[in-house]
Amino acid sequence: MDYIQQTIGFFSLLLAGIMFSNNLKAIRIRYIISAVSIQLILALLLIKVPIVTGLFKYLSEGVLSLKYASDQGVSFVFGYLADGAPNAPFEIIEPANTFIFAFAGLSLVIVVSALSALLWHWKIIPFFINALSVLFKKPLNVGGPAGLGATANIIFGQVEAPLLIKPYLSSMTKRELLILMTVGMATISGSVMVVFVTFLDNIYDPSSLIGHFLIASIISVPAAIMYANIMIPEDKKTEFPGSSESNLYSSSMDAITTGTSNGLNIFLNIIALLIVIIALITLLNIILLSMPDFNGLPLSLERVTGWFFSPVAWCMGIPWDEAQIAGELLGIKTIFNEFIAYMNLANLEPKMSERSNLIMLYALCGFANLGSVGILLSGLGVMAPTRKNDFIAVSGRALVGAILASCMTGYIVGVI
Repeated sequence: MDYIQQTIGFFSLLLAGIMFSNNLKAIRIRYIISAVSIQLILALLLIKVPIVTGLFKYLSEGVLSLKYASDQGVSFVFGYLADGAPNAPFEIIEPANTFIFAFAGLSLVIVVSALSALLWHWKIIPFFINALSVLFKKPLNVGGPAGLGATANIIFGQVEAPLLIKPYLSSMTKRELLILMTVGMATISGSVMVVFVTFLDNIYDPSSLIGHFLIASIISVPAAIMYANIMIPEDKKTEFPGSSESNLYSSSMDAITTGTSNGLNIFLNIIALLIVIIALITLLNIILLSMPDFNGLPLSLERVTGWFFSPVAWCMGIPWDEAQIAGELLGIKTIFNEFIAYMNLANLEPKMSERSNLIMLYALCGFANLGSVGILLSGLGVMAPTRKNDFIAVSGRALVGAILASCMTGYIVGVI
């Protein structure tokens, strides 16, 4: 039964992308086979090879050290609000309630953003990004600018990564713009990865979480490119005329200050979005609760989205008796964002099986939601005003492709 579910699930996820193609006859099967093969090989290497998994453990230790260092800076600025109970100037009755997400968790975004900018200026991140992008270019029919911009999403955010290829945006094809937007929403930035560790440690080992998030972003890149190739199949591609080197910062101090400024913007945007989104969820649930019960249970936003996405969750390899719960998480991520979905995953009652939890950890790892479409359109529109209509034209396909790419990543991990 497991093999039947995996077979039906795989072809269903592919068919869902084919339904949005603008030219069915032009779809190249070899690019689909190449993308799935690359994704499977990368997943096996990153998850199963002991040397690689050992490197991820060292990386996770480094991130935990980074969090400790960040906590020192936050404590200096915000005092006991940063670490809760230990330094509070009053008696704590319920220590579990002293965690303030904005100070103790989310502020790490600013530090990681600054550090990422510094490592880019020092040519450390570009080395790995360029090496990885080579893996996707020829097998997936991707040009230099699109390959670099797509791969950079593993570290940078969906708006920051296109800055690396800003001069080429005006001349890129619609397919390449679709690739850029799809990969941007199918991955998460390094600055956000580390935040999720702070509220998922009750169901996952904190020392392995960063590795999981990084693996999810890496193996989602070929899946996102595959869906873009399916939806707008064409051979034309843009190449670098010369060097692909991009100098974003004039000095190390410029990298730190610019990275800090960008991190602050992300920090404030996340806070504002979480406030608004949780308020909207609450309002929608109040409206749904006023309606008649269905099958003896009250309606809720989570329940309604679960009905729609539960078949998708089953296609990823989730057992049918857990598909409704998993579908609810996918729906919340799509309508609102991955923050809310991960928070719900951490607080699930009853909890899903360990395998289903792992599949969902990977499937939720991406910015594929309605809010991200608006963020991308506004950011890319400023970078290339002449292509604004093209960005809008491919945005719907980009969202669908990103959702399916993340689901395909969850499927691959479930198979392994």
